[in-house]
Amino acid sequence: MNKPLLFSAVLAAFTAMVHVLAGGVTVAAPLLASSLDLTPKLTLYAVWHLVSATLALTSVALLIAAFPRHASSSRYLVLFISVLWLGFGGVFILIASIRPEEGLLLELPQWTLLLPVGLLALWGSIRTGNDEPYKSP
Repeated sequence: MNKPLLFSAVLAAFTAMVHVLAGGVTVAAPLLASSLDLTPKLTLYAVWHLVSATLALTSVALLIAAFPRHASSSRYLVLFISVLWLGFGGVFILIASIRPEEGLLLELPQWTLLLPVGLLALWGSIRTGNDEPYKSP
C-alpha cells in the first residue's frame, strides 16, 4: 500500500466533503441568491458542481492508485492529479496575493487543503515509480 497516496486520497475525500457541505452554504447558496444575471449565475453554479465532481473523482482515483495492484498503471494519472491539486492551491494563493486587501490567505483558506493533497500525491507518484509493479500469483 502506497501510504502517501492513501493519505492523499483520505484528505482529498475530506476536502470534497468540506467543499460540498460548507461550500454549499457559504458559496453556492449565496451565489444563487445573488442579483447576478441568470447566465453568469448558473455558469458559476455549474462550475462549483464541476469542482465538486473533480475533487470527489480524483479522491477515488488516488485511493485506487494507492493499492499495489494499480501502482504501475496509475503512476501518470497520479502525477496529473497531483499537479492539478497543486495548481488549484496555487490559484488561491495567487488570487490572495494580487488583491490589495489584507488577510486574504486566511479569508480564502482552500489552499491549506489543496496543496497537501497535491504534495502527498506527488510524493506517492514518485514512490510508485520506485516500487515493483504488481505481479499476479
